[in-house]
Amino acid sequence: MIAGCAKDIVEHAGVARFWFSNFPLGHSAGKPFDRDSQSATINGALTLLDSAREPRTTEVSPQRWADDDAWEQDFWSLEGLSEADIARLQQAHEQVRATAAEIKRSD
Repeated sequence: MIAGCAKDIVEHAGVARFWFSNFPLGHSAGKPFDRDSQSATINGALTLLDSAREPRTTEVSPQRWADDDAWEQDFWSLEGLSEADIARLQQAHEQVRATAAEIKRSD
């Protein structure tokens, strides 16, 4: 059972049960700081786990990230970002990777 946001990748991998949320990557457990969204995600995924009768079953969450789909274009676009913005985002990404590596080493 996978809950995720990268539908093309997860379906290509052929997982048995997939709860898909059309949210930005990294938000597969629901909207940040939104307990209702997170509960709905967990409940939906558990319901799928219990109810799916065939392999490679994908269920799409009814939740929406925003009222329209403009966030998807914005999420993938570098337009409007300065070189300093991109450098800051790269640095933040590298910090997350370093933290994850440190956690993995300590396990």
